[in-house]
Amino acid sequence: MDSYFVIAGLSAIMALTLALPFSVKAVEEELEFFLCAMGILAVSISGVWSFGLVKEALKEPLAITAAVTAVGFIFRAVRPRIKFWLDRLTAKFGASSSVFIVVTLLGLGSSLFTAIIAALVLAEIVTILKFERSHEIKLVVYACYAIGFGAALTPLGEPLSTIVVAKLKAPPHNADFFYLIKILGGWAVPGVFLSAFMASRGAGNARTGSAGLIEDHIETNKSILLRSAKVYIFVMALILLGAGLSVLAEKFIAVMPDWALFWANSASAILDNATLAAAELTPAMTDRQVLFALMGLLISGGMLIPGNIPNIISAAKLGIKSREWAKAAIPYGAILMVSYFTLLTIFVK
Repeated sequence: MDSYFVIAGLSAIMALTLALPFSVKAVEEELEFFLCAMGILAVSISGVWSFGLVKEALKEPLAITAAVTAVGFIFRAVRPRIKFWLDRLTAKFGASSSVFIVVTLLGLGSSLFTAIIAALVLAEIVTILKFERSHEIKLVVYACYAIGFGAALTPLGEPLSTIVVAKLKAPPHNADFFYLIKILGGWAVPGVFLSAFMASRGAGNARTGSAGLIEDHIETNKSILLRSAKVYIFVMALILLGAGLSVLAEKFIAVMPDWALFWANSASAILDNATLAAAELTPAMTDRQVLFALMGLLISGGMLIPGNIPNIISAAKLGIKSREWAKAAIPYGAILMVSYFTLLTIFVK
């Protein structure tokens, strides 16, 4: 009877965790605290409270939080120079090549200076370049795909990658700092380059010289520190949630076939992919299952604004509407889903 109560309680928590942020505005606005409450409740129902778990929940968010804070202040300091560097780059290589270079650097670099900072830099660059609005939206969408792929390569990149490494550090995966590069690198890095190429197409003919999308506000000490605090709480909450839901994940998700994991994670288009990773990943999964699940999360996470952190930040700072985002992102994401699934099925044994 107790096991039925645990399964039922955890199922209800998982359903609330996936449904409420998408449907209730107050929950969406205070997502970190909502997930923290759900994580505490899940751990309590599962009965997995321990000193080790509390220590992990307090320790694991420190690295990404420190990176977000430090790079946030660095970005604010160098921000006045970005226009100068961008003007020199476009003068030397032209608009299309410059966009390709910038998006590639943001994508690959986000694994070290975080997807959050990469999205802030992207908003600044788009404001400076002054393309036609329709082209700017496509540029932002493709760049966020590149950032999403790149940020997943290290636990510093974004909460999703932090959570994956934290959840899989036990045997048999023994995930360390380089685990995600080893398992995802051959698939995510080409995604960065492809998305950068898509972002650069037609850039040379799309410049208008007049304002299109404009960044909403300048960073302050308070906004930088507040963002860092939210990242810390968010990651801590996901660690608790993942530990609490591990019973459910091992019983149901770990036995799902690879193809089902990949396509089920299409839900990442409307649900934050870090939350889904926390809910479903478990050491009981094989590396092949982990790869299929993560690629499904990364690709689907780019399709709609709520799916990934860089989408949320870029859309909010540049005033991109949900329908505008979907129009540019869903066709590209659908092609990526089919192409990656086909290639993964053929080449990953």
